[in-house]
Amino acid sequence: MHKRFVNHCTIALTIIPDGPILIKSGKEGADPTKPDMEFVETYHAGGKSIYLPGSSLKGAIRAHAERIVRTLGRDSNPNDPKVLWANDPLNDKHDYLKNKSSSDIYKLSSFTDRIFGHTSIASRLRIEDAHPIDKKLLKIQERNGVAIDRVFGSVAVGPFNYQVCTAGEFGTKIHLKNFSLAQLGLIGLVLRDLNDGWFGIGFAKSRGLGTVTVKYNEAVVQYPGCQLDEDNRQIQQIVKPGRWGHAFLLGAGEFLDTEEAANYGFSKPDREQTTPLAAEPMDLGFGVQLKWQGDGETGVPNLFKCAVHAWSEFLRGAAA
Repeated sequence: MHKRFVNHCTIALTIIPDGPILIKSGKEGADPTKPDMEFVETYHAGGKSIYLPGSSLKGAIRAHAERIVRTLGRDSNPNDPKVLWANDPLNDKHDYLKNKSSSDIYKLSSFTDRIFGHTSIASRLRIEDAHPIDKKLLKIQERNGVAIDRVFGSVAVGPFNYQVCTAGEFGTKIHLKNFSLAQLGLIGLVLRDLNDGWFGIGFAKSRGLGTVTVKYNEAVVQYPGCQLDEDNRQIQQIVKPGRWGHAFLLGAGEFLDTEEAANYGFSKPDREQTTPLAAEPMDLGFGVQLKWQGDGETGVPNLFKCAVHAWSEFLRGAAA
């Protein structure tokens, strides 16, 4: 399925610290004037600034997605592709995928591995680095800390100092390709929980750091192999047969024939009716896209609401 594009979703969002956050740099410099733990930095927009690496964001999102799946499903391989499960990333050697075809590797992988990938299949989800929208709004402070010996109650390590960011806005984008609606729904639930403070990002999350607020800016779902039939208000595939209403959210299974969808384990049908939302041509007049703007009821939350409904239907089917 990585050899072609059938659908693609881009979610533009802003991450706002809801308290101190720190993504540590992997190196400690010899400059005694700098803190022991520095915020990771890079060059962006003509200067040096702190940022939130996409790899750090993806790791936190994947870990919470696995928690959700294990809560509702299983934490070990049930040897049944229809059963919801998430594997143990530390101990799973993926022996059950050896000498399998590409479709079987995808079908036999856990639900979260299908999204985030492993050594045998590439990830469907990509997260861009989150850079400051306005460097002038950043507030970076230096804090002190010590590690207490649990037995004697004395100082075990320290004192040490570390940087934290307490204010600012970081812009990023999440890209998801060839996705099922249930997969998109799971990402929506993870972002909801991140916004609600159920989990955090970066260093010292159990000590009050890492909580953030998530603000949705825009979401775009694209069907590059389709065209818009404006006379009949329909989305139709250019080469293969296939027609849907102009406001339908379509999962990858909708673009596959029955046999191929079964080989990969994609749900078919996999579509949801959205609110009255006008599909429009993609740039250069080739392909079709739907756009959601902002945080309102008809904005990005509406997209996730439709996808979470498909996620719920998927769970009912997995429990049957």
